[in-house]
Amino acid sequence: MDKEKVVLVAGTFDILHESHVNMLRNAKNLGSKLIVMLSTDEFNAGKGKKAFQDYDTRKYVLESIRYVDLVVPEQSWDDKSLYIDMFDVDIFAMGDDWKGKFDFLKEEFPNLKIMYFPRGKVSSSNIKKEMGKLYSKKESSDNTTK
Repeated sequence: MDKEKVVLVAGTFDILHESHVNMLRNAKNLGSKLIVMLSTDEFNAGKGKKAFQDYDTRKYVLESIRYVDLVVPEQSWDDKSLYIDMFDVDIFAMGDDWKGKFDFLKEEFPNLKIMYFPRGKVSSSNIKKEMGKLYSKKESSDNTTK
């Protein structure tokens, strides 16, 4: 029997949207098991990044997606190597905004295939900006009516 192909993706997955789901679907289509390494709130803080949703909420949402088999916490940059080794990962995938940044993993895992997926038309950053604009417009209109 052939070994199952394990795919690992990593990210923050804050305010899950269509482009995230497309990436997860495409990643799952590459193998038989999809593991999502989800950045913890503490790891994000260390990167100077703040998620709108907390880790538990983001994990809960990811676990509800049919393409995702397992969600594990990413607490440091070294966790990528840890999980690739632990789960005998065949393919590591990220969004193409990280293109080339994780190619070094091939030095430690020569048989690992590394893929960078196109971002898609929706991004969490843009969603947050739009929400901020809507909120600030509402705030200023509320203040002018008082």
